[in-house]
Amino acid sequence: MTGATETTGPPERTDPAPPPVGGVLWSVAGDLRGLLMLPAALTLQVAHPAVGAGVDEYSVFRTDPWGRGERSLRSALLWVYGGEAAAEEGRRLRRLHRTIQGTDAHGRRYHALTPAHYAWVHATGFPVYQHALRYLHRPLTDAQERQLYAEWLQVGRVLGIRDRDMPQTIEEFWPYYRTMLADELEATVVVRELVDPDRPMPPPDRGPLPLRLPLRAVWPVVGPPLSRFRRFITVGLMPPDARAAIGLEWTDDQERALRRFARVVRTVVPVLPERLRYLPPARRARAEARRQRPAQRSSPPRAMTSAYQRALSFGVRR
Repeated sequence: MTGATETTGPPERTDPAPPPVGGVLWSVAGDLRGLLMLPAALTLQVAHPAVGAGVDEYSVFRTDPWGRGERSLRSALLWVYGGEAAAEEGRRLRRLHRTIQGTDAHGRRYHALTPAHYAWVHATGFPVYQHALRYLHRPLTDAQERQLYAEWLQVGRVLGIRDRDMPQTIEEFWPYYRTMLADELEATVVVRELVDPDRPMPPPDRGPLPLRLPLRAVWPVVGPPLSRFRRFITVGLMPPDARAAIGLEWTDDQERALRRFARVVRTVVPVLPERLRYLPPARRARAEARRQRPAQRSSPPRAMTSAYQRALSFGVRR
């Protein structure tokens, strides 16, 4: 006996991993078409009175809309393509939301990190993706829909959402979603602003200068049509039951116009070169994934085979 005792420190924290390389989210989140889905998801989030009140009071979406959108997009792409940085981004967001609290339009106290509120903000993305992919990509198969929901739960873990605060199966999700539509959502002040076609939209204040300067010059002409398009795509790509729950009007003529627009998008985007089709974080992650694949592309690593097969069946070009 040596008389020495072995001491151990606290167990190492294991961060949740982002969704898998080659999965459904990997294939669509960084595609240009993902940009068209975001306004519907954001609007559905703020239809919850607590979320709407927090955005109304604390967000800079009115004074810095382009900056706010850029930061939200950068964060969302980190959840999927950020690797080890994904979990740190989730922790950063929770720190950011610690002080967001107040009273909603009904006089009820809210806090941004209340589990039910935080989970709803995340949950909205799944029905919007599931609906919008029918127009902009192709309808999901049952297996792909289940895979997408499993990946959405994984992103929730990255964001610090506990499993007990989110439905854990797709069968549990839809009753939860319908209950939220029936009992919680409404056309909040922020919803009405986001879908107002007459709400002025400032010219972009970021991006390449050679693009910004001509845009600023013609903005009085192109700004109003873009505001109308913003409403059109926000309401059109929102699931119809959610649209009805918060009282957003949508006509048959608008539906036909959306289908025509979607046919053009489905035709054009898949033939774009990768540098134009994918946003920079997705391009970098895809390039890194290719470097890590074996020389024989027909035989991907065993652990990744099923994910790549799912992505390829979804029509993703490598």
